[in-house]
Amino acid sequence: MSAPVRPPPIALDDLARPRFSDEARSILDMMSEAGAAASLEPDALMGAAVAETGLGDFGPDDFVPRLHVLCRSLREEARLNDAGVLAQAVLVTGLLRNRLLLEDLVGRHPEILDERVEKPIVICGLPRTGSTHLHNLMSSDPALRSLPYWESMEPVLAERERPAAGDPDPRWERTEMALSFLDVAMPEFKRMHEMTVDHVHEEIQLLAIDFSTMLFETIAPIPSWRDDYLARDQRPSYHYLKEILQALQWLRGGTRWVLKSPQHLEQFPALRDTFPDATFVVTHRDPVSVTASMLTMLAYSLRLGHDQVDLHWVGDYWSERLRRMLQACVDARDVLPATRTIDVHFDEFMADDLAMVRRIYELADQPYTDDAHAAMTSFMDHNPRGRHGTVLYDLGQFGLDRARLREALSFYVDHFGVSQEGG
Repeated sequence: MSAPVRPPPIALDDLARPRFSDEARSILDMMSEAGAAASLEPDALMGAAVAETGLGDFGPDDFVPRLHVLCRSLREEARLNDAGVLAQAVLVTGLLRNRLLLEDLVGRHPEILDERVEKPIVICGLPRTGSTHLHNLMSSDPALRSLPYWESMEPVLAERERPAAGDPDPRWERTEMALSFLDVAMPEFKRMHEMTVDHVHEEIQLLAIDFSTMLFETIAPIPSWRDDYLARDQRPSYHYLKEILQALQWLRGGTRWVLKSPQHLEQFPALRDTFPDATFVVTHRDPVSVTASMLTMLAYSLRLGHDQVDLHWVGDYWSERLRRMLQACVDARDVLPATRTIDVHFDEFMADDLAMVRRIYELADQPYTDDAHAAMTSFMDHNPRGRHGTVLYDLGQFGLDRARLREALSFYVDHFGVSQEGG
């Protein structure tokens, strides 16, 4: 079989002033018109979720102050246009709806809380460190439970929508429609991070249901939210995440999860206390290269809610945010149990990915079976890395100097012996 022909690399030359196809522009114009009347006030959003579900119990109300901080940050700091306001109102209402449905399900079936989330394998690492490829490989193993994108978006289906035997789940179609719009509005995003309906996703989307996650920072730089989030003990929200996993196990089965989120990198104490029997996989790559690619991906995403994107705004916020995450990783790495934690370096992983998976499985006492090997091989055959092409990254457009950034992040490189890439 001949190797697939990959598109050539491209430079994204419209990060600051986004260009759209006529189709995308038409959709965004309609969103803008609706967004002019949309609200980012907590009471209005909670009321909308109650009206949509017919439910009224949000569970523990400690999330409400966090919701207020988030909404205020989105209104006052995120610089959203009307389309962006609508998108975030829809997002937050959806999270509140998910919370109502979860609380209703657990209230009707308290046995859910008896489910045991045992010995998960948790991948902790920034994007672009090989964490996604590793997550995909392990999630293809039929012996492990993972989170498909459609399930992350709507973990619990309303009873009135439950399909008859043999009928499709309506969540799948809704997710497909949302991704179709993203592909129209951001056609090059798949070069950086491919997303499909069944694509394995991060539980950071589940953490958002408790309104305590760095996911919201990817909407736009929101320093008030960041500071409030970092000042809080995240153990209660990680406990809520575990409850969601219990519900998902009860609904669709599976006992041993493979989890992954960049957020975990700065939450080792909460992660360890929530999943004390877990195996932890910490991925590493040259942080300068990681910063360059992350900034580009985040800036590209901002076009959905911004007419123009201030690239220096993005560069200042995220270069410092990533530095703080890496500092937290260095400071708390020893919190993780030495006998159940492995550091995975990008260059070593890419040299022989399946050999690294075998090492992880051995550490986790997870059988590396013929079925697991066949599933991972099949995944790689059908999803070759870089099949959509790649993106050329330029730190200079974000107002950052590579040499100065390398010096600022040397503490992490030196601590973990991370190989440097490029200049």
